[in-house]
Amino acid sequence: MWTTALGCCHLSAIVARSKLHLFTPLAFSSFSFLSRQSSSTHRLIRNYTILATLFTFAPTRAVEMAEPIQRLKSGFEHFKKEIYEKNPEKFRQLSESQSPKFLIFACADSRVCPSVLFNFLPGEAFIIRSIANIIPPYDKTRYSGTGAAIEYPVVFLKVENIIVIGHSRCGGIKALLSAQDDGTLSTEFIEDWVKTANPAKEVIKEAHSHLSFEDQCSKCEKEAVKVYLENLKTYPFVKEGLEKNTLSLFGGYYDFVNGSFETWEA
Repeated sequence: MWTTALGCCHLSAIVARSKLHLFTPLAFSSFSFLSRQSSSTHRLIRNYTILATLFTFAPTRAVEMAEPIQRLKSGFEHFKKEIYEKNPEKFRQLSESQSPKFLIFACADSRVCPSVLFNFLPGEAFIIRSIANIIPPYDKTRYSGTGAAIEYPVVFLKVENIIVIGHSRCGGIKALLSAQDDGTLSTEFIEDWVKTANPAKEVIKEAHSHLSFEDQCSKCEKEAVKVYLENLKTYPFVKEGLEKNTLSLFGGYYDFVNGSFETWEA
């Protein structure tokens, strides 16, 4: 009995020092294990072996879990101090409504962040990001997610400008040009998604097959933007905005290798 009590007290001390929650699976199983033991020296050694493992593992895991949360916390604190608190009227207005002038299509690539690239404040741009910044043609039965993401800012927020941005060294475009023409798939979703840009791939393969794969990718990154701009015109509400001159379409290309950005009107 004394051994069990001593073991439990020692467990509590270790838990407190390591900041490990008592009811994590590992801690709980060790606690239960201790409470069932006799005063056997052999079993006591086994108990302390488990506790030593807990003591070694828990602080390390706690640090690993704390680091990403701390990064988010410090980032938010910077935003609040430098942007939120310095623009009280801006955020008061945003609490009531939004009226962005831009609808931005950009790749989900972590190296491409429109809000950073163009120094947007909250409320200035409605941003949609996806693999290879793909915009499928109008199809109510298959691409309703994309359709909704376009319809809302165009019809209800009345954005005035749509910009589709491609970028250098795009993994989605690389996947497009690497995909087998026989339809064989090696991924669950990616190849089916990027094949939406097959018209761009066909142009590149026909006109630039003599180039290196890397150069073909670079050209396809821009060609794909042209395809997406044409696809946008198949959406009735986009077409209507263009006809009424209430909406403008632009293509863009961001090269993060040399730090350049170019645009063109569709």
